[in-house]
Amino acid sequence: MGKFTGELVPAVRDEKKIRRTAWILAAFAIVGGVMIFSAYVIKANDSRNDNRPAYVGQLFQNLALVRQDAQRNGLDELKGKVWIMTAVSVSQPESCARSMGVLKSLAEKYRDNPDVAFVCMVIDPGPPENAAKILADEAAKHGAVLPRWWYATTEPAILHKYLKDKFRLGSLPHREEGKWVYDSSLVLVDRGLKIRRAVVPQQRGGPPYVTGFDFDQAAGWDAKRIKTGTPRNHVEEMQLLLEKTIDQLLNETVNSGKS
Repeated sequence: MGKFTGELVPAVRDEKKIRRTAWILAAFAIVGGVMIFSAYVIKANDSRNDNRPAYVGQLFQNLALVRQDAQRNGLDELKGKVWIMTAVSVSQPESCARSMGVLKSLAEKYRDNPDVAFVCMVIDPGPPENAAKILADEAAKHGAVLPRWWYATTEPAILHKYLKDKFRLGSLPHREEGKWVYDSSLVLVDRGLKIRRAVVPQQRGGPPYVTGFDFDQAAGWDAKRIKTGTPRNHVEEMQLLLEKTIDQLLNETVNSGKS
């Protein structure tokens, strides 16, 4: 191969082409940035307006219970239904009176819908040999009829831990100065045994507000005369929100546990 003997000639810079290329690249960058920002804004707006019930846990671990018919049944038997659970005390019914009032109202509203069920977890069933009778008496007192409305319990230490850890209630049931202290909020469970809470979009922007259904807390707000911004008080607003959330879950079909 012969040696190269010619002179190296530097390339001629075409300033016009360079500027044109720079402008094209800048335009692409601007358009891309606008598209990304627009997508972010759309997603943020959708997130703010998204009111689908939030997931806060799932009942992976089944719980075997004694019901008012003296039969042992597991919570997994409720899979495929939308159901509402509350903890109750038979020795101090005043502690759960407000939640029970809401539960009875819901039972009446959904009386013709077999896909809605109710579970009252009795935290103080007394001696094991008397538990079935206590459950039956309480169920009869409140008009709780199987298979849609369970009055149920199990060994208190197991039940109390399950209520706090699995149902995500605020505290472990316990006694203070001879009185039961526990969370009597209503807990909403979907068809797939997932714990759900309501999502309320914020009118003035910001992330949506996720809330449970603590009617004693709502009554406390009413006692303090905190305004709701509607003709209804906080207890009434919370019940409407709960009913709306139940209806949303009834309309869900994907991963519902029925497939």
